[in-house]
Amino acid sequence: MTDDNSRMLLEAEHLTKWFPVKKWFFEKQQHVKAVDDVTFSIRKGETFGIAGESGCGKSTLLRTALRLIEPTGGVIRYDGNDITHMGKRQLRKIRQNMQIVFQDPYSALDGRMKVGRIIEEPLVINKLCRTQEERTRRAAELMEQVGLDPSYMDRYPHEFSGGQRQRIVIARALATNPALLVCDEAVSALDVSVRAQVLNLLADLQERLDLTYLFVSHDLSVIEHICDRVAIMYLGKIVEMGSKDDIFSRPQHPYTKALLSAIPKIGSKDRSDRIILEGDIPSPVDPPEGCRFHTRCRYASERCRTVPEFTEVEEGHWVMCHRCSDDVKGKSSEV
Repeated sequence: MTDDNSRMLLEAEHLTKWFPVKKWFFEKQQHVKAVDDVTFSIRKGETFGIAGESGCGKSTLLRTALRLIEPTGGVIRYDGNDITHMGKRQLRKIRQNMQIVFQDPYSALDGRMKVGRIIEEPLVINKLCRTQEERTRRAAELMEQVGLDPSYMDRYPHEFSGGQRQRIVIARALATNPALLVCDEAVSALDVSVRAQVLNLLADLQERLDLTYLFVSHDLSVIEHICDRVAIMYLGKIVEMGSKDDIFSRPQHPYTKALLSAIPKIGSKDRSDRIILEGDIPSPVDPPEGCRFHTRCRYASERCRTVPEFTEVEEGHWVMCHRCSDDVKGKSSEV
């Protein structure tokens, strides 16, 4: 990896996003703790994945990191610049380098606009092309980049399939030549065969355009296929983070192990290794004290009612679990 690709493009430190709940439900003001004290960083040129159950805070985390919604606390840096409290005018310039691909391609496109005009819109807003001819030429180039015929620019979104619509969304996101592309469940609404095509397109675009991806998905097979590093979220917190091999070959946190055990294995009827989680997911309004996962963990003890440290169990592999911290401390004392 070169020095250029080793620098951090996006960093979040102790990032927090709490949503207030209407006070008349409770005696005192309560908050939905959607993202709670999360720290991560993304290197230039890599694909960083965030996985976890629905409702764990994945989408809120990426929207907060992009300042699409305002953080309750913490620090956000893009390419070394603190954007946490940056004004709208300055943030607009930064946002040219950070674009997002949403889950549902149909709702992400204005059905009353032709595809060519949809792709041209970021060029108009950011004043990137001087004339209509330049905008049309750029839109045609973007259509070709995502594998669509430029002659389709005069059609409307409803005339395309789901996979083609997502390609249009990707083309629009690429219009400003971003360095960071954020994919929020970008393939979960697509058929399996189309999903593979879009994932291959994203991988090809990353290589050709030197893109950095922040990829959010609840589908671990997608995460394993496309990501370099992975963070596992549970109830607003990152409980494990490491390389793809760390997470899928050497998982440490009990929640990560349970998630991986739920992946179907083709041709195998033996599910003896399946870990069944007991109990319901706690409310993010009133999460458990200490380790968020201890109410459903088969290894839980009294000490799990205290907050565990985020411990580096091996180089680049971090886990938030008392048992894992004890193992690391035990190995250190032996040495």
